[in-house]
Amino acid sequence: MSADGLAGLDERRRSWALDAARHISADRLRELITGLVDIPSPTGDEGPLATHIADTLRATGCHAAAQPLDDRQANAWGRLTGDGTGPDLMLYAPIDTLTVGEESEDVPWIGPELREDMRPAATVYGDLVTGLGASNPKGHAACVMMATEAISRAGVPLTGDLVAAFGAGGMPTNARPVGTRRNTGQGAGCSFLLEQGVWTDYAVIAKPGWTVSWDEVGLVWFEVTVGGTHTYAGSRHRLPYDNAIARAGEVAAYLERWFEEYAERHTSGTVAPQGIVSSIRGGWPRMAAVTPAVCTLMVDLRISPDITPMRAKREFMDALAALRAASPGLDVRAEMVLAIPGTRTPRGSWIQRSATAAWEALEGRAHEVIAGNSGATDANILRGRGIPTVRVGMPKVAEAPFEIDFARGMNTVSLRAMERLTRHLIRTAVDTVTRTRAEVAEAEEGAVA
Repeated sequence: MSADGLAGLDERRRSWALDAARHISADRLRELITGLVDIPSPTGDEGPLATHIADTLRATGCHAAAQPLDDRQANAWGRLTGDGTGPDLMLYAPIDTLTVGEESEDVPWIGPELREDMRPAATVYGDLVTGLGASNPKGHAACVMMATEAISRAGVPLTGDLVAAFGAGGMPTNARPVGTRRNTGQGAGCSFLLEQGVWTDYAVIAKPGWTVSWDEVGLVWFEVTVGGTHTYAGSRHRLPYDNAIARAGEVAAYLERWFEEYAERHTSGTVAPQGIVSSIRGGWPRMAAVTPAVCTLMVDLRISPDITPMRAKREFMDALAALRAASPGLDVRAEMVLAIPGTRTPRGSWIQRSATAAWEALEGRAHEVIAGNSGATDANILRGRGIPTVRVGMPKVAEAPFEIDFARGMNTVSLRAMERLTRHLIRTAVDTVTRTRAEVAEAEEGAVA
């Protein structure tokens, strides 16, 4: 890693970035992340956190506001205004947590009980901070806040606007049982942000993975319905018997094998799109004596930027048709109920080049591309609306005084990693919003040539 991560910048921009970096501190990062973790923000209820973020940005010199989607859900954004000659850049992070942090909604699906890290309360272990969403997404949101605050306090002379944006509804979920709108997740906040005019020329989304990613998977969801016979346990041996739940198990096992073949066919670029059977619903829990006539499965199928949702749908339907042909009497059908395309930013784009240069300067080596990714983010919303976007973030914490499983990885963040990501965001921002639009356009044209 280089001494300051600024190799490759000219003297003026190096000086501005250094001035901004002087405002980064572990104490301030700890204050920011604990402030975010301690305010619950499950998908659909981000309003209080959005207000907190807007107030915090405003106190550091940003024009900032919370942006309600309804009476419970809200985005937040702040703007440092340039002189109008340069490109505008958005530093973006979602702010909602995948789980809620309450037993009534999370248990038993998350496990037998809520651990300390699964609750919206920060705990500090030296360099580490734990709590619901401490890494993903709140640690990344705190880095965006820190970078924006540092650039503001340093008084960097901007040509373009620097926008810090924090989106509600970034998690892959529809409304919770207590939700008011069905479209509370799946990038609903990011879409609303753009629709309401918070728009830029380029964007960097802060999400996990210490690499610069320019493409990522989209996703399609299917509701799979498996038919059977409604009958009674006392009549199983006397009447036709075709248990939809047992049949659904056969379908789920078949799909789990098919997902592996599907992933092999569609692995390209940095993505390896996966699929899962995520839930099953059928029958009356209060009445174990009878079987249901139908059982439904939910399926999440990730798609690469190279295929459309309709192509994925036809592949999935063909897979079910093959299963029906091999299983006489099987009644299985599916409906696509959600679709978000995968997207890609051209590698010659200014933001891809600038973010990669920042990574290489911090690491002191050639950029390391991480392949085999199957995670989707709001970058698909940004790119899909025409904003060239790259993703960069922190790696999962590897060393801790506790075992790191999936939830701990989401809920544990390193202050040292936060500082490194903040330095990356500062350098990329200074490299972008202190230039003229003509200068950036010329650089992009040279990359294409």
